[in-house]
Amino acid sequence: MSEEKVVAVIMVGGPTKGTRFRPLSFNTPKPLIPLAGQPMIHHPISACKKISNLTQIFLIGFYEEREFALYVSSISNELKIPVRYLKEDKPHGSAGALYYFRDRIMEEKPSHVFLLNCDVCCSFPLQGILDAHRSYGGVGTMLVIKVSAEAASQFGELIADPDTKELLHYTEKPETFVSDLINCGVYVFTSDIFKTIEGVYSQIRDTSSNYQSATRSAPVHFVRLDQDILSPLAGKKQLYTYENKDFWEQIKTPAQSLKCSALYLSQFRQTSPRLLASGDGTNKKLMIVGDVYIHPSVKLHPTAKIGPNVSISANVRIGPGVRLISCIILDDVEIKENAVVINSIIGWKSSIGKWSRVQASGDYNDRLGITILGEAVTVEDEVTVIGSIVLQNKTLNVSVQDDIIL
Repeated sequence: MSEEKVVAVIMVGGPTKGTRFRPLSFNTPKPLIPLAGQPMIHHPISACKKISNLTQIFLIGFYEEREFALYVSSISNELKIPVRYLKEDKPHGSAGALYYFRDRIMEEKPSHVFLLNCDVCCSFPLQGILDAHRSYGGVGTMLVIKVSAEAASQFGELIADPDTKELLHYTEKPETFVSDLINCGVYVFTSDIFKTIEGVYSQIRDTSSNYQSATRSAPVHFVRLDQDILSPLAGKKQLYTYENKDFWEQIKTPAQSLKCSALYLSQFRQTSPRLLASGDGTNKKLMIVGDVYIHPSVKLHPTAKIGPNVSISANVRIGPGVRLISCIILDDVEIKENAVVINSIIGWKSSIGKWSRVQASGDYNDRLGITILGEAVTVEDEVTVIGSIVLQNKTLNVSVQDDIIL
């Protein structure tokens, strides 16, 4: 069993799917936007690297290949494992995309295939899921987590046997409460999953148009993992569950990405303390509070006070007396003396003037709960920006609050 090969597939979506991440996703694909100093996609990829006998990682989406080429090349070299981007000609659904690229995914005859969603934030206990799956048998095992009854209705709810962990029932976003167990969007399957998907395609082709219109709104080439695979297989001793006891969040909005950046920074304290500014004994003169990531190229004045939950990307310049709390600062930003940034994401090449304030309430569920500056935004001296979204290439010389600056 130790010789069995494993591959991982990560679904990255496409430009039509990242619209809630605008203005940050106008020029950068959502999966490449940094959280905790690393591209969003980097966190599941680095978790995959830890799986025993992993031979390849595939990224599947409908972004242009050139948008991922540089990242795929660098991460393959860094992790010493092949990472390949596969571009869909059109959206096929998670299960449909897996089947569409089945020959590429199965070319090394892996015994198990991981399937992950890029916009999931968790500790990714992948080896634990694989080990549990081998003990269960069946076609697949999915990561699940317990949430409040109020939150559960926003996700796929499921019922599992408390002893055998078999998936007994699955419903995607039910109108009435089913269970406080939800689907985390992380799966491992045996190669039999391709036969299962092929069976769904056969059923779609064979059924009458009346049946299709009554039960399926999706195109013929589109196979959904939840409604078309998980729900029909539930209760047939084919699918099992592995409960996540750690953190889990979806990353659907920039506000959620700021929350997830904090979760990953906190995780670094256990897994990669060298990545934290206070973790390696450097920057002793700086005032670092809590979990903070600072890229080595950052020029940071020693009187600045940084943290908690701050991530600062490459070539950022931070002046005297600056205060940063709960924020993501992207590449090539300049923050001038005595400026304050709280609960905000500052886009690439932006500039924040002296004595300016860029802040928000920090309510991750509110669209304006964090302030977002798009690429190359200039906030002039002594200007306050509160709870606002500012599109790229704008200059603010007057204060704004609860506004969207187009």
